[in-house]
Amino acid sequence: MDDLTTQAEIIATMSAPAVSFNDPAAARQNLSLLRVRPQIRSGAVYLANGSLFAAYGLSPIETPTFPAKPGPIGYAIQGGSMIVYHPIVDNGERVGTVYLNASYRLLDRVASYAMILVAVLVFSLAVAALVASRLQSAITRPLEAVTGVAREVMQRRDFNLRVQSDATGEIGTLVAAFNDMLAEIGRRAHALQEANRTLEHEMQVRQGAERALLLADRRKDEFLATLAHELRNPLAPIRTGLDIMRVNSRDAGAVERARTIMERQLKQMVRLVDDLLDVSRITTGKLTIRHDQVSLQDVVNDALEVTRPFIENQGHKLEVALPVTPVILLGDGTRLSQVLSNLLNNAAKYTARGGAISLRAEVQDEQVQIRVKDNGIGIQANMLNEIFELFIQADTSLERTTAGLGVGLSLARKLVELHGGTIRAYSEGQGKGSEMVVTLPVQAVPGNAPVPLQGTAGPVRQYRILLADDNIDFVNSIGSLLRSMGHTVQISHDGNQALVAAEAFVPDFAFLDIGLPQMNGYDLARALRRLPVLRKTVLVAVTGWGQQKDRQQAFDAGFEGHLVKPVSFEQISAILAGSREGFAHAV
Repeated sequence: MDDLTTQAEIIATMSAPAVSFNDPAAARQNLSLLRVRPQIRSGAVYLANGSLFAAYGLSPIETPTFPAKPGPIGYAIQGGSMIVYHPIVDNGERVGTVYLNASYRLLDRVASYAMILVAVLVFSLAVAALVASRLQSAITRPLEAVTGVAREVMQRRDFNLRVQSDATGEIGTLVAAFNDMLAEIGRRAHALQEANRTLEHEMQVRQGAERALLLADRRKDEFLATLAHELRNPLAPIRTGLDIMRVNSRDAGAVERARTIMERQLKQMVRLVDDLLDVSRITTGKLTIRHDQVSLQDVVNDALEVTRPFIENQGHKLEVALPVTPVILLGDGTRLSQVLSNLLNNAAKYTARGGAISLRAEVQDEQVQIRVKDNGIGIQANMLNEIFELFIQADTSLERTTAGLGVGLSLARKLVELHGGTIRAYSEGQGKGSEMVVTLPVQAVPGNAPVPLQGTAGPVRQYRILLADDNIDFVNSIGSLLRSMGHTVQISHDGNQALVAAEAFVPDFAFLDIGLPQMNGYDLARALRRLPVLRKTVLVAVTGWGQQKDRQQAFDAGFEGHLVKPVSFEQISAILAGSREGFAHAV
């Protein structure tokens, strides 16, 4: 409608001069321009008096029908046509009217508008899709990646995950900030985990230390209680023997039996103390062993000599099987015999009376395996390794019939290891016996081992002997025994008195206590060594201090021997006899 009205207005403007100058041809020429608008079927120009001035028809075949006079200004729809009347004005005066008749098809126009609308919608959707694609690439995908990584981090607790995106601008800044946040959280989580692990480790260490302290404290209490018990056991018969000797002093048989009992129990006490001292020396690294060529057969014989009386007293059957040819070991024969005697003693103690004990040795691949087996109480599986620990005993019940401090096997293992060997325990369980296997390196297995020559015993010599000790009972008893053997004995009870007596007495041997009053034994030995008349005097330290440092300190002071109390008369006699064995014990 607006389009047709505009067209009518254009024709009216163009035709105003033609009407004013009465030029119908120019008016018709203006109307012919309507051919470019095929929907306009006809047009005409009327004069002011209403007469037809010029006409136009689209179809050259059909002559259009024009109204006799122009209608009112405006437009009207009549059937399928739209009629428009528009005034022609010239210099403000209406000089005529333009008439246009155009086809008016509603459905076609609607369809046309619909097509236009569809085209606009399609274009809009295309633009929207393009914009959405750009937005998805620039915003949506990076945000989806951020949410996906955040979800995985929450599920997997993996702070090493990162958002992979090449986004720029604010979205790129957001992604970079998110990745930095994950890195920071990861560092803090790792630091927290490390702190937790450290704390857990420290707590475990602290708990382990507390358990170890509690166990050590418990073992210490058990050891002290056991030590008191084991020391009281031999003290009881010793005290009883003294009572027998006091009450029945005239009964020689009773006195001899009491003396035998007291001697056996004293040896038991000495063995307990010696074992404790040996364990102390080993654990502090102060025990040294000799490295001599020793025969396995001699080592076994020495061990059997010590243990056979106890084994026979228990009524056990002992079976010994050794290689026919001598087996030579490099080590300390005394210590190796001590290992085997400990194992044999344990086998005898932990086997019911009348049991069976065997000691077998065989050489395999430059090693000798020594097996001590019994059919005694056996060892539980969980104790096979623990029994070699210090103060551990397989049987800790009050009803046990065996005694001991729990140091024998620990000492045996350490002595075997000092010889480059191993010791292991085997047992099928409680009540099924046990077997101890000692493995030692063999130096040689000679075909004909040399037999040492035995010296002939000469007459017993009498010596001048100085005894210095503040224990009056001990020193007087030893002095009496030495005098009974024909020796000349001088006794002193303090250091100064001993120094004066020695210079006048000039002894061949001087047995000096270290803890003397007024002048200790070390200073006394140094003073005696400075006296020319005592150059040949043999000085022997007699003390309760038995560590390696104590021995070395004694030798540095000028002593040639070192005896640890309690001292047996046999040790003193061996030193007097000049026996190497005596000085081995002394050292």
